[in-house]
Parts: sequence; C-alpha cells; structure tokens
Amino acid sequence: MMVFSVLSLAFKSLKNRRLTVLLTIFSIAVSVALLIGVEKVRTEARASFANTVSGTDVIVGARSGSVQLLLYSVFRIGNATANISWRTYRALAERSDVAWTIPLSLGDSHKGYRVLGTSDAYFDHYRYAGKNALKISQGKPFEAVFDVVLGAEVAGALGYELGESIVLAHGLGREGISNHKDYPFTVVGILSRTGTPVDRTVHISLEGMEAIHVDWRGGARIPGMAKTVDEIQQMKLRPKSITAFLVGLKSRVGAFAFQRSVNEFRREPLSAIFPGVALQELWDLMGAAEGALTVVSVFVVVSGLLGMITMLLSSLNERRREMAILRSVGAGPIHILGLLVTEAAVLTILGALIGLAVLYGGLAVSQTAISEHFGLYLQVGIPSIREVKILSLVAIAGVIAGLIPGYRAYRRSLADGMIVRT
Repeated sequence: MMVFSVLSLAFKSLKNRRLTVLLTIFSIAVSVALLIGVEKVRTEARASFANTVSGTDVIVGARSGSVQLLLYSVFRIGNATANISWRTYRALAERSDVAWTIPLSLGDSHKGYRVLGTSDAYFDHYRYAGKNALKISQGKPFEAVFDVVLGAEVAGALGYELGESIVLAHGLGREGISNHKDYPFTVVGILSRTGTPVDRTVHISLEGMEAIHVDWRGGARIPGMAKTVDEIQQMKLRPKSITAFLVGLKSRVGAFAFQRSVNEFRREPLSAIFPGVALQELWDLMGAAEGALTVVSVFVVVSGLLGMITMLLSSLNERRREMAILRSVGAGPIHILGLLVTEAAVLTILGALIGLAVLYGGLAVSQTAISEHFGLYLQVGIPSIREVKILSLVAIAGVIAGLIPGYRAYRRSLADGMIVRT
C-alpha cells in the first residue's frame, strides 16, 4: 500500500513540474538512444562483416597482410600490392584438394562503384550470411563479353534497368582515370539485395575485363592498339593475371596444409588467409575505436543523469514546504527518501523507454537509406538481451542517482521545512 501511495505522490509531484520534467526526460532519452544506437551499430557492423562471405575456406592473393587481403578481396576496400599470374592461379586451382575457386579481378570502377571481373563460379559458389547463394532478381548472369550484372544498390542508386548501356572507367573514384568509352557494356542482370559489398559491385566476366584493356600495357593506354567491339568478340580472351581468388576445399582438414603450400609457393610470392581469422584481426584493430565510442556514449548517459540530479536538487528548496506537509501528516524520512528515489526511477525509465522507441522508430524510417548510403543493414526487431541489460543498468544508475537528492530530503526535519525564509 505504501508503495502505491509513494508512486501516486511521485507522479503528482512530477506533473506539477511538467516542463522541467519533460526536458529531463528528453535529455535522458537522447543519451539512451545514442548509447543503444552505438551498441546496435557496433553489433550489426560485426554481423554484416561476418555475413559478407561464408563457405570460403581460403583467400589467396599477392603477398601482403591478411587484413589488407581480406579488405580488398571481400569488402572492395583498398588495392592489392600486386596481381597473381593466370598460370599460378590455374596451377593452384587444379590441385586435387581444391573443390572450387572464384577468381577476382579488380581495378576499374563505374561512378564510384567497384568493378569486379570474375567467372560463372561466382554465381555458383559464392555464399553469404551462412549458406545463402546469390540470386538474380532481374535478367540473367553475364554470358557475352560485354555483359554486366549489377548489384542491387548500384542499380537502385543509379536507376539502371535491363538493357541499358554503361561505360566503365579505369581506376577508382567517382570519375576514374580514363573511361573505356569505346567498349560499352549492356546490363543483363540485377542481383537481389544481400546487405553485403556485393550490392555495391558491378560484375563483369574475366573476358570482359581483359577486353577493355586490350590496348593497355603497364597501366597505360597505347595509341594504335585499340580494337573494335566486333574484333574483340572474335578474339580469344584469356586473363594474364587476376587480383585474388576464393578457394573451397574438398576437406577442411587440409586447410592448413593448403595455406602452407601457398605461402611457400616458389613461382611468385603469395599469401593464403582464413577469412574468419583475418576478420578477427580486423576487429582487434578496430577495438580501440569501438571502445572510444562506447565510452563517449556512456558519458553522454552520465551527463543526462547528472542533469536529472541537478533538477531534483534544485527543486528541493522549492519543495521544502511540500516535504514539511508530508511529514506533518505522518510521512517519515523513509517515505521522503522513497519519494525522491521513485521520481528519479520514473524519470530514468521513461527516458530510457522513450529513447529506445525513438531509436527503433528512426531506424525503421531510415533503414533503407542507411543500407544504400553506408552499406550497413540495421535490423529492427525486438531489443536484444544486451540492449535490455544496458537499459536495466541505466535504470539502476537512475535509482542510485536519485539517492543523492533523496538523502538530502531525508536529512531535513519537519521544523526546517516549516521555517519561512525571507
């Protein structure tokens, strides 16, 4: 009964100071939304990175660091230190312990999106988010030399449809270095959205990648070497080199043996990495940044709670007579303490719930925009166990914070409250 009376008094008291209370709740809501938002982005970013490629046992590229190889081969970030010769690729791909390989050739772009030269094996064996295979939402995979298959984000952002003609650019960046305007590609397929870098990739065949560089040597175009589209289609196009390739082994038991043989390959310096291990190294590198973001968010929540304490403390002088009246009708010091702590708990819980609602509402509205602009798919569902724990800790912190003004009110006597100050 006492609990209900204290709650009733707390709500009535807060209602009488509604403007200050609303500002305090807003401050706590913003701080909680930021804290949960940072946590959600962190966990979803990890999940998104982990889901980018699955089922691949080994990634092989030119000699470099494992994180660098992972970034440019899977996430299309950065560049390779060197290429792998086609002869070396075929020698490793034809090993008896290799089930399949996916060759990857990078270096070109289209309006800021990376161009990937690959083979049919890409559509057959590439997996993401567990065992999900790539699906064509419109059209078909590339077949001819100048066919192109677009990722979902590329098609959506640039407004491309099947049958449209696009021009690729040599090099990276929005405009590239030099346009391959003599060799336009035709959009024959658009992939379903995956929530991975595949959505932001322009896919062509290895023959197509070779075709647009027939008049290039050593990274530069040579005058007089250009061929017509008809001439190129009659040529036997075979890649001279590729950037990297993904490997699926017949048995994962031999993964370490395969890695060792690649790293010791005598024909040219190579690196073989395990995607999961390299991804863990990447998270270790980013751990400091994640920790810094979390610390900043925690301090924002602390500042919101400090604002609440300040509000409650500053209102004590205005509420001296209220406290005295409560004492005069039988409320003991414990009741006064409970009242202030209850008010703090109510403010904190309301602020936390409103902050969570604002965060999830904002994510629901901006989910598509975030996915398209940042390549990060943030799921909107029920709060995770970790998020519930964070909200619980915030609520507990609010109750503890309420003890400070509660203790001051507890110490005040009835006589002190009845004194009229002039």
